[in-house]
Amino acid sequence: MKPIAQSFSVSYQYKLYFTQGLFNLKNNQFSAVFDVLTETTNSKLLFVIDDGVAKHHANLINDIIAYCKAHNSKLKYTSSLIVKGGEQCKNDYEQVNLVLKAINEFHIDRHSFVVAIGGGAVIDMVGYAAAVAHRGVKLVRIPTTVLSQNDSAVGVKNSINTFGKKNFLGTFAPPFAIINDSNFLKTLEQRDWISGVAEAIKVALIKDEVFFKYLEEHASSIQKRDMKAMNYMIYRCAEMHMQHIAQGGDPFESGSSRPLDFGHWAAHKMEQITNYELRHGEAVAKGIALDVTYAYLLELITESELKRILNLMQQIGFDLSIPVETESEIEVLLKGLQEFQEHLGGELCITLINGIGVKHDVNQIDKVKMRLAIDELYKRCKLNS
Repeated sequence: MKPIAQSFSVSYQYKLYFTQGLFNLKNNQFSAVFDVLTETTNSKLLFVIDDGVAKHHANLINDIIAYCKAHNSKLKYTSSLIVKGGEQCKNDYEQVNLVLKAINEFHIDRHSFVVAIGGGAVIDMVGYAAAVAHRGVKLVRIPTTVLSQNDSAVGVKNSINTFGKKNFLGTFAPPFAIINDSNFLKTLEQRDWISGVAEAIKVALIKDEVFFKYLEEHASSIQKRDMKAMNYMIYRCAEMHMQHIAQGGDPFESGSSRPLDFGHWAAHKMEQITNYELRHGEAVAKGIALDVTYAYLLELITESELKRILNLMQQIGFDLSIPVETESEIEVLLKGLQEFQEHLGGELCITLINGIGVKHDVNQIDKVKMRLAIDELYKRCKLNS
């Protein structure tokens, strides 16, 4: 018998909205997100909220209930579930179970919505649960940190950690919508305020020298919590991230090249080494610093370019020291290359840069030179400390 062949394509579309005071009764943005629906009944909503967000915004659940009541022709509130925030929620499968139990208990079906409110880790974990329930229920993401608003929540990935590996379980499932509310940023600790800037530096280094210059010129303003500078940084970073997903030719990462993971092979391993005491953005800053130092040793970038990059990250407030000292600890870090390759599949492909704004993929890493890069970065950090 001849094989039966079939092919089909599916079009995805979602929007990233920007607002302030999302659940203020005078703000129609949240309700307007659901205007595209053709169903005549109102939409059932299950809210899953990061415990850190709930703590710093004590009236949030009451505001959500009041908002849904005011828009009850479109929105049907079911419940609000509080889950652990931070990377630990991705390490604890019980958090996934809590979300799945709530989806089951409140009869959240494929015409209903899970609304995830929190940092990138909570968005990841809740997105994973929503994607596997009923083979996928609709997800609205409301990211509450800089890193989630400019990077992790604007993509199409959801994941949790297991077997000691970052994002080992996950799905590609585009959200129904993402809504950035800048008011959530005002209660962030300083380390969370600057943490997400690492992702903006990353995308500028591989895609846009003009944006990198903007970050240089506004580094002090961003570090001092200037909201106007931060809002533009988030907008431009998210815009480039979403353009890459749509126009990069590989939205579900079937190939080996993943430029948006610049600096991440080491970052993921450093998060694990430090038992996730490092914020993701802090680890990404260190990973970028290490990879640009390695690129300098390969003569892909000049010393002047290396200094500009390291100076920008230190101006923002990043500690760029690599949390390894002994040879055995360095060896553990370098195992991150193998794990990164396993996660990608195919041949090893690491994104470096060949100039600011110019990405450069390599298929092998000289581990001797990478060790030298660790030493070189250590010396440069010590000089600037």
